Amino acid sequence: MSDREQKRAQFEAEKKKSVAPLLVIAVLLIVGIAMVGWKFAGTTDGKYPLVKAVSGQVSIPVGQIDDGNAHFFSYQQGEAGIDFFVLKSHDGVLRAAFDACDVCYREKKGYRQEGDEMICVNCGQRFSSDRINEVKGGCNPAPLARKVANGNLLISEQDLMLGARYFEGF
Repeated sequence: MSDREQKRAQFEAEKKKSVAPLLVIAVLLIVGIAMVGWKFAGTTDGKYPLVKAVSGQVSIPVGQIDDGNAHFFSYQQGEAGIDFFVLKSHDGVLRAAFDACDVCYREKKGYRQEGDEMICVNCGQRFSSDRINEVKGGCNPAPLARKVANGNLLISEQDLMLGARYFEGF
């Protein structure tokens, strides 16, 4: 190999070595961004329709929620984003609960509905809809006080704020 070829080979080898640190930095940056995205993927921002309180109460027309399906909402008070769901259970009662429980709330995964059951997305526990607001603690959906008046489901701002602890950052 000539001197010229040796110098060229040496230059190319050094060039390849100088790219390696940049690749490592790029991979670390991508992983870091992905981890931040994963950490905040369960936040309430834009996850569910936002409801507002008027005169200290959130009001949801019964006609929008009496179909047996779980309807999810978010309530925003300052920094606190509080998710909850309402549904009419098979026994005809309108029920409400935070989209969290005492056990799995740190995972910020909430519940999903399958037929007449609400299922914890984190641990897979199943809860009959007629047990919501009846059973509390453990992995049961955390009850949310509500009442029906004048064709609306009413939830007080104060009761919603009691659920802020389930949705705060850790």
